[in-house]
Amino acid sequence: MNAKTDRTWSLPSFPWAMRMTWSELLFAHWPVDPERVARLLPAGMTLDTHQGQAWVGVVPFLMSNVSPRCCQPLPRLSRFLELNVRTYVIVDGKPGVWFFSLDAESRVAVRVARATFNLPYMDAKMSLVQDESGAIEYRSERTHRGEPSAAFAASYQATGEPFYAAPGTLEYWLTARYCLYSADRKGRLCRGEIDHPPWRLSPATWTQRHNTMTEPCGFPLTDEPHLLFAQPVTVRAWMVTRCDR
Repeated sequence: MNAKTDRTWSLPSFPWAMRMTWSELLFAHWPVDPERVARLLPAGMTLDTHQGQAWVGVVPFLMSNVSPRCCQPLPRLSRFLELNVRTYVIVDGKPGVWFFSLDAESRVAVRVARATFNLPYMDAKMSLVQDESGAIEYRSERTHRGEPSAAFAASYQATGEPFYAAPGTLEYWLTARYCLYSADRKGRLCRGEIDHPPWRLSPATWTQRHNTMTEPCGFPLTDEPHLLFAQPVTVRAWMVTRCDR
């Protein structure tokens, strides 16, 4: 497969707005009954499934080098931890990501993302420590006023050589997503495009200590997840636009 791109549609015609790097990233996914997930989605959106199965992901990672276009990263504002809970959807034929929550340790990032991207970002107390073996200890505890509590604690690391997921595989379906969806206060669907090189993925192992991130959604995750560790990737992001335009 071409390692430069695996996009299935062209880039937006207007300039990208933000750049960032994602690293120390773990894709932890669980199969969930499609009906339980679909009932949480807004009108106009179709749940995307793989062989009839819905998947929900818990994704911890580090955001760094975050900056608007034509600006340099700002100290103390361009680097923070984030953890999102997500599923996969289709709107107007474009597969993308729907976020149930995005916890972050940057209060500024939380408020900017809520205001400009219509995303459910939430304040959290978070930490990441990596030991000499490469294992990452990641912890998050939501602190956002008025939002349901949720917490995560696990250690994880890659266990094999990096690879590019092949089209048609579950790994490709879970990770080759080049837009996010959100809904504004009137319930209108919005799309935010992103672009980055294809993920270099590795099998991963983890030790879970605590995970209540999906309990507010009504489906606790108790089985062992499908795990992938991702190599760092540089991302460009566009401002969201209404899907009905």
